[in-house]
Amino acid sequence: MSNILIPNPKEAESIHIIREVAAQFERPVLLFSGGKDSITLVRLAQKAFYPARIPFPLLHVDTGHNFPETIAFRDQLVEELGLELIVRKVQDSIDQGKVREEKGRYSSRNTLQTTTLLDAIEEFKFDACIGGARRDEEKARAKERIFSVRDDFGQWDEKNQRPELFDMLNGRIHQGQNVRVFPISNWTELDVWEYIKTENIKIPSIYFAHKREIFIRDGMIWTANEHVYREPHEEVLEEMVRFRTVGDMTCTAAVLSTADTLETVVEEIKSSTISERGARIDDKRSEAAMENRKKVGYF
Repeated sequence: MSNILIPNPKEAESIHIIREVAAQFERPVLLFSGGKDSITLVRLAQKAFYPARIPFPLLHVDTGHNFPETIAFRDQLVEELGLELIVRKVQDSIDQGKVREEKGRYSSRNTLQTTTLLDAIEEFKFDACIGGARRDEEKARAKERIFSVRDDFGQWDEKNQRPELFDMLNGRIHQGQNVRVFPISNWTELDVWEYIKTENIKIPSIYFAHKREIFIRDGMIWTANEHVYREPHEEVLEEMVRFRTVGDMTCTAAVLSTADTLETVVEEIKSSTISERGARIDDKRSEAAMENRKKVGYF
């Protein structure tokens, strides 16, 4: 019997969602961080419109404190695929006096991204922003729809969401509103990694085990870097680590690991008892940290 290609239902759903975005909105954009989820979105968008090019740009909100490996990967991917990339910088928002740099032990630019993102949406009049959020990441994500409406201030109201029945996606919005779209909302972290493995998708090297200078705080592994505040007594060590989630280096913790291939990363995720958001330092600020950020415009 010849081999039969079994379709991936989650891939098919995501491609359907991406095509619906292109059909229903005038100025969509794909929010790109250089992380595994947004890289997966790029592959899905390629498949959605093949053999044509992806018909919308990528937008990266650069905190200035991103991992260098992620920025290098971003630029390489954009060049290889001939994509349009828009970069807007948090540093510009700081220089313009729109946000204030945080200081001290837990200082981060992660929350400052919201202002830069909302300004970019207004600048380019984007009406749909495609993001890589998944419902299994965090409890606030589980409340959100695939087409998640934001008001004309970019704010999210979890108590006022439209129903989504089956595959009926309603993209109708009022003047000034925009929609955040989550094509892989129904995927899990393991789904993403298995898809990356099956598709043999390139990802930044920091997702694999490597030696890195780190220090320990609050039981978490922080990157030792000029952008990350460190107390004099916090000793710098060199350990074999990798990152399960990639964001601003001031809010992303590493995990001890020897997984240096896609196969071993998948096996590590299968045996893990901790959510990948457990490595997001910014989520430790409060129980409702993510939900509070989303309410003021975070993606």
